[in-house]
Amino acid sequence: MLKLLRAAVWRLLHPRRTIKPTRDGWWCLLVAVGLGVAAINTGNNLLYLLVSALLALIVVSGILSEQAMRGVRLNGIGPEELYAGRAVVLGATLANGKRWLTSYSITLELLAPDARALESGSRFIYFRRIEAGTDRLATWEETPPRRGRWRLAGVRITTRFPFGLFVKAGRAALGDEVLVFPAVRPLGAAWLGRLGGAGAGAARRPGRGDEIHNLRAYRPGDDPRFIHWRSSAKAETLMVREHEADASHDARLVLVGRGQAGSERLEAALSDAASVASALIRAGAGVEMTGPDLVIPLGHGRSHLRRVLAALALYDPAGGGRMAPRAAGEDDGALSSRRLREIRFSLD
Repeated sequence: MLKLLRAAVWRLLHPRRTIKPTRDGWWCLLVAVGLGVAAINTGNNLLYLLVSALLALIVVSGILSEQAMRGVRLNGIGPEELYAGRAVVLGATLANGKRWLTSYSITLELLAPDARALESGSRFIYFRRIEAGTDRLATWEETPPRRGRWRLAGVRITTRFPFGLFVKAGRAALGDEVLVFPAVRPLGAAWLGRLGGAGAGAARRPGRGDEIHNLRAYRPGDDPRFIHWRSSAKAETLMVREHEADASHDARLVLVGRGQAGSERLEAALSDAASVASALIRAGAGVEMTGPDLVIPLGHGRSHLRRVLAALALYDPAGGGRMAPRAAGEDDGALSSRRLREIRFSLD
């Protein structure tokens, strides 16, 4: 008995949820207070019964709303990459962990001012019921305002169950800090013209160039046009040609100057660098980057692109750039000794 009393007192002193009366709830409280005063002044037993009924209604409302929210858990679902100024779809699953009881009238409130649910277009996602042991998916859209580290506003579970007299809300959840890459935009005609120049020749890696890199056994999904029939006849099995990647588009991106924090010129230059790096790497080219306190060796592939974008996202004019974490097995040495074409981006 003492343990139960102590738990009840602790719950009152350290509430896990906030409770706010609705307009109907305020009227209910005012009527209860008014009837209570009238009952005390008149000693009318009927008024005492009415006051008791209203207070019981409030207590029952609190118990049932707590039952509805208890055991409901949020699990966030987010994309791997976020870009400044580009709307991103976020999501969460609401799981009812109770074994037998269904949760009714659960609302997911989006705390970000610009967040909008994909289905309703509002800041509230309503679930009429969530059966015991099941989960429901909620999705909404947010737009990161700028590059760098960004803390999500999060969401909050609320309910007006069962009578709509009070809004009971849980603590804010899913307020994690994420990394937002600079804005990546389609390249215009001027940039496409600059990127079309010649460079250093074929690289010693498989790709889509003209030089033959290797002969290997045919695998399902290989292009039949690359079958080497003479070698296939000698080996009595299908052999295909692997071509060397064309490194004529490999480039070194150079950040010139330091820029001024928050300036449009700085953000535009970092966005241009991110867009060029993305276009080159997605086309199979290699990219290395250098700038104030920033060195990223030549690399290829999606993991290298993420490293470049992360370095641009964390660039700080006051302290220079920050080296993004390298992927497993990626070299973290000096810049390439090969002569690469340079593409400069002025930050000032």
